[in-house]
Amino acid sequence: ARQCTRSVYDGADIAADQLRLLEEAARMEGIDVLLITDKAKREQALEAILAANSAQLGDAGFRKELIGWMRFNPASAMAEGDGLFSACSGNPTLPSWLANFILPLALTADAENRKYAEQVRSSAGLAVFVSAKDDREHWFKAGRAYERFALKATALGIRNAFVNQPVEVASMRGDFAKSLGINSGRVDFVVRFGVAPAMPTSLRRMVDAILL
Repeated sequence: ARQCTRSVYDGADIAADQLRLLEEAARMEGIDVLLITDKAKREQALEAILAANSAQLGDAGFRKELIGWMRFNPASAMAEGDGLFSACSGNPTLPSWLANFILPLALTADAENRKYAEQVRSSAGLAVFVSAKDDREHWFKAGRAYERFALKATALGIRNAFVNQPVEVASMRGDFAKSLGINSGRVDFVVRFGVAPAMPTSLRRMVDAILL
């Protein structure tokens, strides 16, 4: 049932006891989780998300890779067994030839920023995962902390999705951390959370198809 729900949420707040459960689920040695529910601070974080999103969409290599992972219809999704099925983010399904023609024209920073702004503002808050050190051990710990957060959120009926742009653009990561009052460690993930219906799910390859 766990999924990254890439849609507009209902804007409802999350109860304090549920926020506490999310924090407890993600807590582990070497990983801090900062929950941002204050609207002014969310707007501040959103500014960084949109600036980084604009930078990414101005990168031809990033755009090419993003489009390459899109699956525009059920037949393509079933054939590839991976990627992001367009219906998962609320987009219409189209023949691949048509989508490959339209998407490069429609995938603009302005359009994507409007979408992300609506999604973040409809969320109950943001969760920022911070590692004490930048090494492999803490990379794995951060991933485990997020997975525990996501599983607990699912059990509570809370959806989540990544808004990682400020940490994916390396030149913006440090300033983003400082804007949140984070003066040590490494910001690894930025996740929005809130209440919303489930979306269609992307396919994943079976384990025996990827293990040697």
